[in-house]
Amino acid sequence: MTEANSKPQYSSIAILYIAVFFVLPILGTLTAVGLLFYSGITWLEVSLLLTMYVLCFIGAEVGMHRFFNHHSFEAKYPMQVILAILGLMSASGGLEYWVIGHSRHHKYSDETGDIHSPHTSRDGLVFSNQLQGLYYSQLTWHFDPANGRNTDDLNRLDKLLKDPVMFKINELHLFWVILGFVIPAIIEGLITWSWIGAFHGLIWGGLVRVFLVQQFIASVNSVCHLYGDRPFKTNGLSTNNIWLAIPTLGGSWHNNHHAFPNSAITGLEWWQIDISSWVIWLLEKTGVVSDVKRPKPSMIEAKRLTT
Repeated sequence: MTEANSKPQYSSIAILYIAVFFVLPILGTLTAVGLLFYSGITWLEVSLLLTMYVLCFIGAEVGMHRFFNHHSFEAKYPMQVILAILGLMSASGGLEYWVIGHSRHHKYSDETGDIHSPHTSRDGLVFSNQLQGLYYSQLTWHFDPANGRNTDDLNRLDKLLKDPVMFKINELHLFWVILGFVIPAIIEGLITWSWIGAFHGLIWGGLVRVFLVQQFIASVNSVCHLYGDRPFKTNGLSTNNIWLAIPTLGGSWHNNHHAFPNSAITGLEWWQIDISSWVIWLLEKTGVVSDVKRPKPSMIEAKRLTT
């Protein structure tokens, strides 16, 4: 077998997914930079960008991460459907990644088997190795053939996808991502009653939003395993990074999360901004969410590292 034939081959659908999920958002963001110099950005476009960003990040962090993977709370079925659709619309991975791949990240944190650790070299103090690790965990791990299917938590995924509605929602992953592009385009197109308005809505509320959501989610797996504080004893090198707390909606309190992975709350200190936990609190008060898991003070102190 020749070297060329031994390389993994991408199917047509895989190439389509790569184009829609990764290439288009990058091209759209570059276009947006050009538009800033040419026509600027309006308050409508800022509003579309922020609204779509927050909704889709809630879908990823509250839905895919804290609910579907860690079962940190219970949710009524309609709420599960909404969280699943918003999570898939974020283009941050389907149920297979969040139920299986993310579980591998916790089980093998920063060791062989962790699908997106930045610690590609064990000498994490060498700056060149840190750059290499950041590049891998921020982007190229998606295309690593070593990150294919494995049997970790496969039963959990099978059980989830036996639900015909969840199966269909997950199967339509590409549709939800494209719908996330179309919605802001339609909104701005109708408000401005112009095709150029629709194009701007597509760029800012769709493509730029996906790019930013993807990059900030990835930063939790890259930056938050290299830079920040480690107040708790965990099985990896996760850190808390205050600078990413707001854009990740609380996801950057990553050392807290690794210490208490089933907790719905990652901001364990009063000053740790955790917007996702505020969303869960609000949903709990409205009755669509229940059994919200929180670590007891004694559990927190037991895992805290002594200085």
